Amino acid sequence: MLHSISFDVEEYFQVANLQAAFPRESWSAVDSRLAVGMDAILSALDRHRARATFFWLGWVAERHPALVRRCLAAGHEIASHGYEHRFLTDMDPASFARDLELTEQALMAAGAPRPIGFRASTFTLVKRTWWAFDVLAARGYVYDSSVHPVRHPVYGVPGFAPGISSVSVQDGARVVEFPVSTYTVLGRNVPVGGGGYFRLLPGALSRAALRSIARERPLCFYLHPWEFDPAQPRVDAPWSKRWRHYLNLDRTLPRLEALLAALPFGTLREVLTEQGWLDAAGSLRARP
Repeated sequence: MLHSISFDVEEYFQVANLQAAFPRESWSAVDSRLAVGMDAILSALDRHRARATFFWLGWVAERHPALVRRCLAAGHEIASHGYEHRFLTDMDPASFARDLELTEQALMAAGAPRPIGFRASTFTLVKRTWWAFDVLAARGYVYDSSVHPVRHPVYGVPGFAPGISSVSVQDGARVVEFPVSTYTVLGRNVPVGGGGYFRLLPGALSRAALRSIARERPLCFYLHPWEFDPAQPRVDAPWSKRWRHYLNLDRTLPRLEALLAALPFGTLREVLTEQGWLDAAGSLRARP
């Protein structure tokens, strides 16, 4: 069984935990460090002959089109992470549609095909932003990976079933949902599918949980390029946010290497095709 791995392509200064230190109007004046993490990721994937989905911010793709093309040349999938890392909870359907359009334009200008997959900033596709599925379907998106079936102060849909499923939208359309992997403990979904949780938990424990899930269903695992850049500048922020952002950055790459050595990984599109949700052209297939 093939498992999916993905990377949300954003700069370290665009993350929610450091938002107070880097307001939106300051971004253009901050030096990019994206290449540090991208070099590490692409080299690791190449060593293990793995493919991945890269969910790009449109703002970043406009400034790094050569990196978009490098991902494409290596056989990876290019998908949308929105234009400038806005939460869905701060948008309405019209502004979200415009956000998607700007990102599509940036990715296609860099040489990528029109994206068929989307992941919301900080998994903010929650019950009160469920309208986002209608917008995605209207713009031709086939799959989403934004619903996180956990309890969290900012995001999460705890009652959403782990694993791949489909969400019905207006006019009888569907969008396939491929949520980040969770491990069930005493009836509660525990986040183990990447990001800060992968850096927080002991590496052996993370791999054991992921291998356990992998025996039952395809994994959906994710990280960010900035998590592979332990030398990134340290900025002032509340201690809890600093801790979540900077914890174990020096361990991300070796832990990823161990995971890539343990299991076969591909793009979300490849996994959804293998599992019968998409056809070879990337279109939805009828499900029984």
